Amino acid sequence: MEKEIHNRMGIIKGDITQMETDAIVNAANRTLLGGGGVDGAIHRAAGPELLEACRPLGGCPTGEAKITPGFNLPAKYVIHTVGPVYGNSLKDAELLANCYKNSLDLAVRNGIRTIAFPAISCGVYGYPIEEAATVAINTVSEFLRDNRSIQKVWFVLFSQDAYDVYDRLLNEK
Repeated sequence: MEKEIHNRMGIIKGDITQMETDAIVNAANRTLLGGGGVDGAIHRAAGPELLEACRPLGGCPTGEAKITPGFNLPAKYVIHTVGPVYGNSLKDAELLANCYKNSLDLAVRNGIRTIAFPAISCGVYGYPIEEAATVAINTVSEFLRDNRSIQKVWFVLFSQDAYDVYDRLLNEK
């Protein structure tokens, strides 16, 4: 990976709801009406206005992305994307890559320059962290190579295990 691309990606072990970026990405369910894991944490931190902003969006298909304001979050926007449930499709990797691509495309269209991603689909959706991190890093690297408007992409990992996988994979690139 080129040094310039590598320098535009970073990893943090922590809570995505505390990120002071232009946008954070929510690993949402298809309804966009809140749930468990990172989705629930983002909805709780943003406040009830986030749920009200999500209602008229009519849900979101797997691999697609939609945007709302961040409300009570430090981030100005929340980009909601629906990752695949691991093992439900032969196209799991493609669907997961689409989560990252479509979120970044939406970010560019909204003037977002800094964005933070969780480990999409790695919680209750059961995607193995090693496979998911490989898809995430490769997809984001490719996107950054072709797009200069995104200045920094953060991968925010809640667990030490997930952090260690991302750290190893990024340093191997």
